[in-house]
Amino acid sequence: QVQLVESGGGLVQAGGSLRLSCTASGRTFSSYAMGWFRQAPGKEREFVATISRYGLGLSTYYADSVKGRFTISRDNAKNTVFLQMNSLKPEDTAVYYCNAAAGTIVPDNPGHYWGQGTQVTVSS
Repeated sequence: QVQLVESGGGLVQAGGSLRLSCTASGRTFSSYAMGWFRQAPGKEREFVATISRYGLGLSTYYADSVKGRFTISRDNAKNTVFLQMNSLKPEDTAVYYCNAAAGTIVPDNPGHYWGQGTQVTVSS
């Protein structure tokens, strides 16, 4: 069982930056692929980014809409995954959810474990 707790959301002006954090419980964090998804009002949840579990080269993958602006990283010693968001746009406004999988995370097949979400609001 993995429990995920996100933090770092808030209100920011367009062009600004935020860093989201997601801390996981348990001693097997490094064995999980981690990802971020988001859900805007009235829209379906969508994939944002993923980073592989330790041992697979920490490969990353991003949605086209955030590529070059967002960076996912992880600190296995702290059981934490980060999402650095730069050059934020109003269309980035959403609730951001942390996700964990024992295998891999792909855009249309998230992992089993979810956090409670953190709100990101970007004003124009």
